[in-house]
Amino acid sequence: MPGSSPLYAAIDLGSNSFHMLVVRNVSGAVRAVSRVKRKVKLAQGLDENNLLSEEAIQRGLDCIRLFAEQLKDIPDQNIRIVATATLRLAKNSSDFIQRAEKILEHGIEIISGEEEARTIYHGVVSTSSASGNILVIDIGGASTELIIGEGLNVKVLHSTQMGCVTWLNNFFANDEITEAEYDKAIEASIEILSPLADEYLREGFSTCVGASGTIQSLQEIMISNGESEVVTLEKLLHLKEMTIEAGCFSKLNIAGLSAERLTVFPSGLAILIAIFRILDIKGMTLAGGALREGVIYRMLGDYAPRNIRTRTVDSLITRYQLDREQAERVTKVALNAFDSLKESWGLKDPSSRPVLKWAAMLYEIGLCIEYKKAPKHASYIIDNIEMPGFTNAQKHLLSALLYNERDAFKLDVLKNQSAVPYEEACALARLLRLAIIICVRRSPEAIDGEIKFEMTEHGKLELVTTSNWMDNHYLRATLLKEECQKQQEQGWLMSIREC
Repeated sequence: MPGSSPLYAAIDLGSNSFHMLVVRNVSGAVRAVSRVKRKVKLAQGLDENNLLSEEAIQRGLDCIRLFAEQLKDIPDQNIRIVATATLRLAKNSSDFIQRAEKILEHGIEIISGEEEARTIYHGVVSTSSASGNILVIDIGGASTELIIGEGLNVKVLHSTQMGCVTWLNNFFANDEITEAEYDKAIEASIEILSPLADEYLREGFSTCVGASGTIQSLQEIMISNGESEVVTLEKLLHLKEMTIEAGCFSKLNIAGLSAERLTVFPSGLAILIAIFRILDIKGMTLAGGALREGVIYRMLGDYAPRNIRTRTVDSLITRYQLDREQAERVTKVALNAFDSLKESWGLKDPSSRPVLKWAAMLYEIGLCIEYKKAPKHASYIIDNIEMPGFTNAQKHLLSALLYNERDAFKLDVLKNQSAVPYEEACALARLLRLAIIICVRRSPEAIDGEIKFEMTEHGKLELVTTSNWMDNHYLRATLLKEECQKQQEQGWLMSIREC
C-alpha cells in the first residue's frame, strides 16, 4: 500500500538519460515538485561484448548521487527505481546496480522490455486523452517500444532492440550525416519492424502519440518554426534533408533543437521515419507522460485517464477558488449546444467535446488575477501549468478557447493549436462564448430549457427562445445580440428568434 507521505518518486535509469520525477499527491491530484534529468549516455559505454565501461559506470553513479539526497525524505514504499535496455543488455550490470543501490539506499529493478512498454503505455494514457485504439511510440537510447491499447487495455506491445544511441553508434559514429548513412539506419529499422508490422496493422489505431526525447525535440522544432505540433512523414523527411545538408554534427543547426539532443537526433529521426513508413502513420503528437509517469500512477494504484483529467480540473477549481456551480451551469449549456449542432456542424474530432467541457469548467480561472484581461490571464495559466491527463495539443486548444471566451475574437490562437481542425476550434469557441452569456445571471432557473440551438437550411445558427424572452431578459438579450454581430463579422451567420 502507498505510504502516508504525499511525496512519491520515480527514477528511470535509461540508456541515454537518467531521470528522477518527484510528485506530491494533493487530494488525489498529482503535482510534480521536482524533475532532475542528466545525459548519462550509458549505452555509449557498451563495448562489442556488451560490457559497460568504467567511465560509463562512473557517469551513471555521479548522476545517482544527485538523486540520493532527495530520496531521503520520501518513504521507501513511495519510491520505485527502474532500469531499462542498456542495463538489461550489459553483462556487468550487477556491478553498476550494486554500487548504485549503496548510494541510493534503495533497490533498483531491471525491468523487461515488455514491462517497460506496458508501463510507458500506462504513463501515456494517465496523462493524455484519446478514444479508440492509441498507438504509443517511445524511442529510447537502446530500445524502442511500440504499444497499441484502448483505455487501460493493452492489445499489442513490443520492445525492439534499436534506439537513438545504439543507432548513433552503428550508423552515424564517424560524425558524418549522409544520405547513405540514413538509408542504412532506416533499412535496419525496417528489418526489425517488418516481422511485427502485420500485428499492428491488423489491430489498427485512430491516434498516435510519441513519448520520447526524439518526439519532444520534434515538437520543439515545430513550435520554433511556427508549424503545427502534429508530426507527419513529410516533416520528418524535410528534417532529414536539413540534417544531410549540414553534413556533420558540428554544423547541425536547427531552430528548436537543443544542444543535448543534437548528436542523437538523426538516429532517432531515422528510426521514426521507418516506423511512420511501415505502419502508415498519418500524424503523431507528443504524449504528456511516459515511463516515469507510469511508475508514479502505478504506485498510486489509480491511473485511469478519465479519472486523472477529472482530478486535474477539480484540483484547479479548488486551487483558484472557482465557482463550481456556475462552471457546471456553463458546461451544461455548452454541451447541450454541442450535441444539438455536432451533426450539422460536422464536429467529429474526439477531443472536441471533452475539451469544450473542460473549457467551460475552467472559464473563470483568469479572474484570479483580474477581470479586464481575464481571458488572456486564463490562457497564460493553462499554457504554463502542468495538467496531467491532457496532451500538450489539448492544453493549447483549451488555452485558445479561454483566450476567446469573450471580447473580440483572437483567431490566430485558434489557428495555431493542432488538437482539432481550425474550423472545429472556431465552432467550440462560438459555443463557449454563447454558453457563458446565457449563464450570466448565475442562476439555475435562468438556463433550464430557455434557448435551443438550431441550424437553418441556409447554414445560419438560430438561437430559438420562448415568446417575449428578449423583453423579459433584457441584459442577456442585449449581450446575445452583440455576440451575434461579432460572429457575423467573422462570416458566421447567426440570429435570435422567438417562437
